[in-house]
Formats: sequence, C-alpha cells, structure tokens
Amino acid sequence: MRSGAKVAIVGGVFLAMAGGVGYGAYSMVSDETGGSGVGIRSAPKKTGPPSADEVERTAKDFLAAWAKGDARVAADLTDNVAAAQPALFAYRDEAHISAVKLTPGTPVGAKVPFTADATVTYEGRSKAFSYASELTVVRGVTSGKALVDWKSSVVHPDLKEGELLKAGEASAPPIKAVDRNGAELTKEKYPSLGPVLDALREKYGERAGGKPGIELAIHSGSDSGVAPRTLATVAKGRPGRLPTTLDAGVQAAAETAVKEHGEASVAAVKPSTGEILAVANNRTDGYNAAVLGKQAPGSTMKIVTATMLLEKGLVGADREAECPKTAMYQGRSFRNLDDFEIPDGTFATSFARSCNTAFVKLIDEAGDDAALPRTAREIFGLGLDNWRTGIVTADGSVPEATGGAAAEQYIGQGTVQMNALNMASVTATAKAGTFRQPVIVPQSLDGRTLAKASRTMSPATHSQLLRMMRQTATASWGTGTAAMAPVGGDKGAKTGSAEVDGQGKSNSWFAGFSDDVAAAASVESGGHGGDAAGPLVAAVLRAG
Repeated sequence: MRSGAKVAIVGGVFLAMAGGVGYGAYSMVSDETGGSGVGIRSAPKKTGPPSADEVERTAKDFLAAWAKGDARVAADLTDNVAAAQPALFAYRDEAHISAVKLTPGTPVGAKVPFTADATVTYEGRSKAFSYASELTVVRGVTSGKALVDWKSSVVHPDLKEGELLKAGEASAPPIKAVDRNGAELTKEKYPSLGPVLDALREKYGERAGGKPGIELAIHSGSDSGVAPRTLATVAKGRPGRLPTTLDAGVQAAAETAVKEHGEASVAAVKPSTGEILAVANNRTDGYNAAVLGKQAPGSTMKIVTATMLLEKGLVGADREAECPKTAMYQGRSFRNLDDFEIPDGTFATSFARSCNTAFVKLIDEAGDDAALPRTAREIFGLGLDNWRTGIVTADGSVPEATGGAAAEQYIGQGTVQMNALNMASVTATAKAGTFRQPVIVPQSLDGRTLAKASRTMSPATHSQLLRMMRQTATASWGTGTAAMAPVGGDKGAKTGSAEVDGQGKSNSWFAGFSDDVAAAASVESGGHGGDAAGPLVAAVLRAG
C-alpha cells in the first residue's frame, strides 16, 4: 500500500482512505450485502464553528461513505441521522443508482459544493445523469463533532424535506396535454404548468391512453397526494393525449406577467363556463399558490361583502353611504388608506375607492355574523371543499366569526383565506351572476360531479355589482382605473391590499374582468392592489 494511506478494518473488510487534505472523487459500486463503513476516530468535544480542516475532513468522509453506498456511516456523519438514513438508503436501494461518482469542489467557508455523476439501472435499462449540489458542515450541539448539516437537498437540489428518490415504472403514463385549441402544453414552454401537468398526468394518464415508461422521480415521503416529479427518463413511455381548458395564449401572457414580481400568482377563468384559461406562479419554492394558496385577499373580498349587503337591501349602488376616516367596532378601530373620507358619497363610490369604514359600519345593520360566510358559500361556491377542477385545489374559506374578527372579514382580512383561482372565480361569478365551478379538464373526460352553489344573486344585485366594478375600473376615482387602462371591452375590477403580521409591506391583490375573461392575482409584499397585482391581471385580460 502506498505511503500516506490509512487503513481501517471494519467487519473484516479492508478500506483504504487517501491521506492529506486534498479532495478526490468518490465512487460507489452497488453492494447488495450492505457494505462496510468508514472508520471514524473519536475526538475531544469542541466548540465554535468548524475549522477549515474539519470542514474538508467531514465532507470527504461523508462523500466517501455515501459514494460507497454505506448509508449508515454517511448518516452518522450528519446532525440528523434519523432523517438522513432513509434518504441515503433510498438513493441506493429505491433509486436503483448502481454507481455514483461524487466530486467535491473548493469549500467556501463551511459550504462544500460537489457534483454527482450517477447511473440509474432498472430492469436492464440504464440512464446516466449528472447534477450539482452542496453541503454545509456545522458543529454538533451535543457531540461537539463537525457534522454535515442534513437537508434533503444534499442528496439532490430539487428534493424538499421528507421527499425521496425512487426509480421504477412510472406511476402514470406520460401525457401530451393540449390547450382548448389543440396546442401542446409543456413544462419547458410554460414553466408554471409543471406541477399542474404532473398532477394531470397522475390523475388522467391512464385514461388518456398512454403507456408508462421507466423513470427516476421525486416522491413525497407521505401520502400527500402530490404527484411524483420526474428527474430522469430511463425508458420512454407512450404519451396519451389529454385535452385541457387552458388557453396557450393566455397562459403565455400569465407566464410573462408573473415574472415582473417575486412571489406572484395569477389565474384566469371563463365566466360563462367556469373553464380555467391560465394558472401561473413565480415563486422561489415552486409552490402552486395560484390554486393551493390560503391568504387573506384584502379588499377584493368586498365583491362578496357588497353582494351580501345588496341582497339584504342594506345598501344600494346610488344610495348614500357613510365613509368616515375611521370606524370603531367592538373595541377595534378600522381606518381607510391614508385616513381618507368621502363626505356625502354613495355606496358605489365607497366600493370604487375601497373605503373600509363604509363596510365595517354596516356590520351591525346586517345583524347576523354568519351572513357573510353564508353568502360566500351559497352564491360564490366558496368554502364547500368540493371543487373538482381536475387537480387538487384549496377552495377558499370564510369561517363563521364574531366581534372584531367578523368585521375584519368584511374587508378581506383576518380569517378569510383565498388564492388567485378563488378570487378569479369570485370575479367570474360577479360577471355572470351565477357560480360555475372552475375546471381545468372537461367534465366529459371523467363524468365527475361539479360543485354547485345553492342560489344565484338576484338580478338587481347583479346589475348593481357590475356597475360598481365597472366604475372601479373606469371612473376617475376608481382604484383600478390606472391598471385597467390598457384593457378593452366590457371591464370591471376590484383592488385589494392585505396586511400580514410581521410583514412590512401589504400583499397586493387585484381582481378584474373583460368580456368573458375573469382573472385575479396576488403579489406578496406588493403593496397597493393596483400597483403590482393590477398590471399582472390587465396583461392576462388583454391576452384573453
């Protein structure tokens, strides 16, 4: 054995470890017997950040054990053995990675970048793939040892906590998803549709008539209903054709629009049918917030509140409505943006200018804390938890509340929870006068039962609500006029700003319609509704 090599005997097997501090590349060969471990010498308990030598040594030992397929030893070199072991075992046994070469880069402080060149082998089919990741070395709290700070992303940068890599026959055949006009929809062309297409494939792949291939995919560690995400195709399947209600032109506009702001989401719906035309997100976490999000929608909720007040006969679009600078309700103080007031104004003016106090002052007259949640359910189809769009969605929530919490709901704050799809649906219901459950694949595809609202708004309410939304989008005092200026056709809107505890800037919300397209958007920390979310919605409406 050459000079400088260290030898450890573990379980009767000799292991050679290169001496010195230089990094090499570590290769794994499948060891169906479980393999053997790398010897670890005990050291006195230390404190403080790991030294450069400790960072190099710990990373080297971890990568060597992982490359060899010794998940137990590699996991023992992390600060979370219980989480690391199953992920590393899955990498070897469930991902069927027959060989991997791990090549460390130059450490940057406690971070060590590395590349992985791996080969997946399943039922005689092989596929090589490469990727880059990194690890961080930290000081163990109880042991004082230098350890790898365990995160699932160490194994692969696309892995989220609790997820695992698995190879095998795909859980569903591939699909060729097409829009309403037959244009193909792909993740490459429409990145926001990634989770949507994954979900549609999982649910409708077999129905579409395709044949599964063999894939390496990311799987949720629990039965969460989240579709696997393909990392590498080992053997191609045969895709089946799946029709959707999406519109490639509207989707392209939505994809472009959300890129203007971080943490932005938008959805568009056809009021006459409930068909979803576009769903797009621009988020660092890849979360499909446009359909799964649950956040207070701010004053866009006033579409629902105004409907309730109109139905009860407590207001009229042209009737006078008090809009003071502030209003008190059960010890809670509510104010308007910049403490504005509207002397001798109408309810339509308060709606168009988004006067909070005009709505809060009417809560006592409504005389029923359950009136708003009931209107949300019975007219707008919210909170029923039975939307069957074709993918999993959060269907909005307006729980019953009392006191100040009920007053908060009137202006879209507190316990109200919505996403862009919910508010696009609310806007579509306002435009059409009746709720039509959003769908992303035709009902005829599987004959599923769609959610229905128990009643429609009265014709008088509908006409007044439309008039107020049109004024919001066109009148000189309308908060949505500037954003909607480029939009043509019969148009209406409602702006919203939702305050979030601990967040310096409010979330921006905007809902609008133009002819037979309704859309809504949210931008986290975007400020006023017309500033960030408004132009986003306008861009989508113009494309529709």
